Amino acid sequence: MTENNAFPRLVSLACHDLRTPLATAYGFARTLTMAELQEPAGRYTQMIAEATGELGDLLDTLSLAARIEAGHYEPPLDDVDLGELVEAASGRVSDAPVEADVGASSAVRVDREAVERALAGLARCAQRHGGVDRVVLGAEGTTATVSPVVAEAAPIVLGSDLRDLGAAVGLRVVDALGGEVELVGQTLEVRLPAARDGLAE
Repeated sequence: MTENNAFPRLVSLACHDLRTPLATAYGFARTLTMAELQEPAGRYTQMIAEATGELGDLLDTLSLAARIEAGHYEPPLDDVDLGELVEAASGRVSDAPVEADVGASSAVRVDREAVERALAGLARCAQRHGGVDRVVLGAEGTTATVSPVVAEAAPIVLGSDLRDLGAAVGLRVVDALGGEVELVGQTLEVRLPAARDGLAE
């Protein structure tokens, strides 16, 4: 194993080994949320279930980053309408005010799961680090947009200031799929590869 691949491999192994205890904690927490517990135990159990679920999502994101960095990312490509991806990505962001605003979107050829995660991460980053009331995820043609990306958040969203895992991995996903990211004013444009022959029937 080369030195360049050693650290991504270590991260991948750590993510793998952490999944079993985390899944156990999440499973029991979810089971307890269905029981009639007295307060505040019921509220605390719900918080534990939500936190372990979020940890699982973070592990998935970190594992994806490790595969990309090691050159082992082999994306399952599908033709999908970008508007659907934007709607799904906005639904992934439960801890920040992110809305979807879909225009005349077109089909793109991407790894659906990874792109949903990438768009959600970029939108969440723009909201968290920009201090704005809400962020809008849009779709027009084969370009997804995130706005507003204010000056304070721009270096973090664009990855020059590495302070947000979701945004950093999102940028790597877009690049690995052959897409491009550009900040135009306060709008982040995420241009994705067009579908080969439109949407599959």
